[in-house]
Amino acid sequence: MPKNSIEYIAKVAHEINAAYCLSCDDDSQTSWEDAPDWQKLSAINGVKFHLENPDASASASHDAWLKEKIKSGWVYGVEKDQEKRTHPCIVPFEDLPQQQKAKDFLFRQVVHSLAS
Repeated sequence: MPKNSIEYIAKVAHEINAAYCLSCDDDSQTSWEDAPDWQKLSAINGVKFHLENPDASASASHDAWLKEKIKSGWVYGVEKDQEKRTHPCIVPFEDLPQQQKAKDFLFRQVVHSLAS
């Protein structure tokens, strides 16, 4: 996989997100290889969003993710549950806890760092 391909950038962003989550005592993120297809597609879509919108903010990244989640049937829930399609981050960016906002900033930075 070429190091500047969309899938490679998505994989790196996903792995950094998983490592960040672990640093916050959240072990819910799997490795890229073990991630379900919908999660990989979400990361790939996030990379495409930032490549197509290079000036987009971290909050715009969250807004795009939120729109994608809602469109695919996810709703707000206290716990992330793939079966029930619930997720605690299905809220406006400004209502996210700081640790969750940080993931959007990290994702954006990874995309721009690797794409350049």
